[in-house]
Amino acid sequence: MSEKVSLSLGERELSIEIGKVAKQADGAALMRYGDTAVLVTACSEKSPKEKIDFFPMTCDYREYTYAAGKIPGGFFKREGRPTEKEILTSRLIDRPLRPLFPQHYRCETQVIAMVLSAEPEMNPDVIAINGASAALYLSDIPFHHPIGAVRVGLIDEEFILNPAFPQSDPSTLNMVVVGTEEAIVMVEARGREVEEEKIVEALEFGHEAIRQIINKIKELAERLNITKRTVEVLSFDPEVERLVEEKGTEKILDVLRTPGKLASELKMKACREEIIQMFPEEDEEKHAQAGPVFDRLKEKIFRRELLEEGKRPDGRAFNEIRSIGTEVSLLPRTHGSALFTRGETQALVTVTLGTGEDVQRLDDITGESSKAFMLHFNFPPFSVGEVAFLRGPRRREIGHGVLAERAISPILPDESSFPYTIRVVSDILESNGSSSMATVCGGVMALQDAGVPIHTPIAGVAMGLVKEGDDYVILSDIAGFEDHYGDMDFKVAGSAKGITALQMDIKIGGVTREIMSQVLQQAREGRLHILSKMAETISEPRPTISSFAPRITTIHIPVSKIGEVIGPGGKVIRSIIEETGVKIDIQDDGAVKIASTEGQAAEKAIELIEQIAATAEIGKIYLGKVKKVVEFGAFVEILPGTEGLLHISEIADRRICDIRSEVRLGDKILVKVLNIDDQNKIRLSRRAVLEEERRAQEHQ
Repeated sequence: MSEKVSLSLGERELSIEIGKVAKQADGAALMRYGDTAVLVTACSEKSPKEKIDFFPMTCDYREYTYAAGKIPGGFFKREGRPTEKEILTSRLIDRPLRPLFPQHYRCETQVIAMVLSAEPEMNPDVIAINGASAALYLSDIPFHHPIGAVRVGLIDEEFILNPAFPQSDPSTLNMVVVGTEEAIVMVEARGREVEEEKIVEALEFGHEAIRQIINKIKELAERLNITKRTVEVLSFDPEVERLVEEKGTEKILDVLRTPGKLASELKMKACREEIIQMFPEEDEEKHAQAGPVFDRLKEKIFRRELLEEGKRPDGRAFNEIRSIGTEVSLLPRTHGSALFTRGETQALVTVTLGTGEDVQRLDDITGESSKAFMLHFNFPPFSVGEVAFLRGPRRREIGHGVLAERAISPILPDESSFPYTIRVVSDILESNGSSSMATVCGGVMALQDAGVPIHTPIAGVAMGLVKEGDDYVILSDIAGFEDHYGDMDFKVAGSAKGITALQMDIKIGGVTREIMSQVLQQAREGRLHILSKMAETISEPRPTISSFAPRITTIHIPVSKIGEVIGPGGKVIRSIIEETGVKIDIQDDGAVKIASTEGQAAEKAIELIEQIAATAEIGKIYLGKVKKVVEFGAFVEILPGTEGLLHISEIADRRICDIRSEVRLGDKILVKVLNIDDQNKIRLSRRAVLEEERRAQEHQ
């Protein structure tokens, strides 16, 4: 028997239905929001996986094309590997759920979200997050804290709940907010230099709606009266805990203060092994507990050092940014390049400029579209001193790349003023701290080096938080243990004016508005510091693009002439390309983009196109060619494909009896356009040209 609840959310109604479909799953929620329907299921094994120290959960989100009434393209005519959008949404579902499971839960768990019906104007991603929360909470899986998710827009200083796609263009903020009843747990946002205080207000606005969603999920739970599975809490032998703390405390402190990521990690690994060997293998229980007890002690000491002693592992002040090194133009043949180094994190970022042929074409349930700006993030194993097979980009790499792309896109020039396709590639050469924020900084410098006229430079910084009760510290430019053992990972990118992107994951509750405001303000200070360091190397875009990049010239032709320029089956445009070696892109509005690395070739192509696309003008004199002679006059071609009538009375400045005595087929003569009627018929005059020539001679 199914149970259903609903509530008004923004301009549509959200409904949650349990028990109607997928009844063999541990939990299944059928979500509807307007005409969008998403089925989310949750299944978890009954027995924990052995010998693992992490929670084995996977989240998968799929958009089936039938949801939008479409058939997939391609040879196989079925959905294949996940799209970038599906991968990013899978991450959006996973990130807020994972920290809310019991610490020691080790049963393999899978969440699957399937878009069954898609309203073209709505993004189903936040509906899928809400569905995952309902499916888990309304099952026997030990997920005890339901979450809610909404999207927040900002139009004319007014917040909009779950804005539709048409509202995205005028919106200065696009923020996904996820939270429990008590606190925000995850944020993804893109903004157009939005002020910090406005961000805090948007979070509070979104949290109010989140509480309404959670209340409805809890209402369903009360009806179902579900009994949750019990999770065995790991307990340790007090003797093991005492000995590990006694022998390991000073060693751990020494390791935490060891400079250099690899040196510190190697030293910590050796220290851990030394502590484990204190307990003989014959005493299996104590020997097995030694490692986990050491790890827990390490976290305890790290947090105590920050909160009680006020010390970071590397000795920095809480708001201090690591040393920064910058360089541009280090790669001679790329269109733009930059090397950004912050502490032990290093990003090599390149820019390639292309034409309209190079745009990325997208086809999903929202329809066909294209992207003229792409940012790709690569994280090779050597960047962290590891050995691994090189494969395609993983979910994390795709997510980091999109975060940096989201941060940079608001400062790019309009296509009308800079008609290039832009591809930015970030190769992380070394990593200890936020490589995505290093990508933002390096990407901006590479764009400036490439001569891309960005509106303003931006920078990014990763912030952290460690909190126990009412005591807390906010950390700028987190690295190593601070990222792993901290309570918050908050990446903020923006200009001196405001924020263009942020990504926040919080592992605890109790993060107040005051704390959030302090984090954003401290992030702004760090951002300004990084911007000043970047400006020491390059402060504004270069005046010209690289000599190796294509020059794009845009001209406009009448829409009625597009067919003539293209020619039958593209014959004319292909001949121009073959003759000049340029790339030509013709838009539906008559804009023609000519791209070439050689100026003369572009000029020749422009001349040929303008000749074909030229239109006759009244009063203008043309050198025409006689195409046909008849008794009452001659038809003269004044432009390619454009002919006019030269009446016998307009051939000479005197009366003539035989037209062939004045003009013959193939003659080239000067004629003046007298009139163009509504039918586009052109009347020409040779007599008017002769009279003008005679008057000019008389004035001499």
